[in-house]
Amino acid sequence: MKKISSLWLLLLGFTLFLRLASNLWAAADQLEEIRQEQTKTRQQEQVKELRQREQIENLKRDQQINQSQQELDQLKQQKVDEQSQKQPQANQTQQQLDQLKNDQQINRLQNELKLNQIQREQNPSRQQEQIRELQRQQQMDLLQDQLRKNQIQQDLNRLNR
Repeated sequence: MKKISSLWLLLLGFTLFLRLASNLWAAADQLEEIRQEQTKTRQQEQVKELRQREQIENLKRDQQINQSQQELDQLKQQKVDEQSQKQPQANQTQQQLDQLKNDQQINRLQNELKLNQIQREQNPSRQQEQIRELQRQQQMDLLQDQLRKNQIQQDLNRLNR
């Protein structure tokens, strides 16, 4: 009888152990799902912030280009005799400004495509790497655009003299 009781207790203990282990595994799975969801949410927020920063930078660039365009338009309306001398330079500056606008629009579309691609990436670490790479590329584009804008501004200043 003692053997049966001991065996019964052992069986009961083993059953209890299996239930606890099963509950622990389920809890671990739930915890992993929560972590993955948090990572996904965090990365979506990063993409959203990146998109917002890109929009702000685009607005700043547009504002600078519009200012340059206004200066160029004012220059074109100056005295006719001065204009005839400066017309080739003004035309060249206009072409540079138009090219800058076109290049910025292309960059915007490319960045939007890259952001959409990043959002579809399933691997969180790969997605994070792509976000960092896009941020670096956007910073480089911004610096290049500023350099070109400064060159155009210098050309405008020369034409205004």
